[in-house]
Amino acid sequence: MTKKNTALLTVVLLMAFLVGCGPKAPDVDWTLKITGEVATPLELSYADLAGMDQIDLNDILMEKSTGEDVVTSWTGVPLADLLTKAGAAEDYVSITAIAADGYSIEITKEELTGGIIALKDAGEWIATTSEDKGPIRLVTPSTPANRWVYAIMEIQVNK
Repeated sequence: MTKKNTALLTVVLLMAFLVGCGPKAPDVDWTLKITGEVATPLELSYADLAGMDQIDLNDILMEKSTGEDVVTSWTGVPLADLLTKAGAAEDYVSITAIAADGYSIEITKEELTGGIIALKDAGEWIATTSEDKGPIRLVTPSTPANRWVYAIMEIQVNK
């Protein structure tokens, strides 16, 4: 192998190593349950969620019921993937999202389009920047932010 090829291989390997050295998910004791009209009820730890494929929702308007609306970006696990993993009934009509403080809200299937269980807000782990809001949040970009649920602990699938 020539020196040029060796140098190129070294650079490629170094870059591959550095890609895996990004900020790791924080160690958080949290469980998200998916229950109701599903074939396989799930209990997913924070580490489980952090290890799943995630997508970015960029430039999402948070229409707040109080305060100024803001545009931000979110990263998380697609809700559709989680519902598929749990074997949600194809004809489900809504979910009930339940937060750690007992707050719950019913959200229709149509409103869930593009929804995620967010672990990051503007590239930062929610668990490290919003301790009072819980480490994960249900973000449904087609609805006002007052229908999003922070500190979500359970998703009940409804027919």
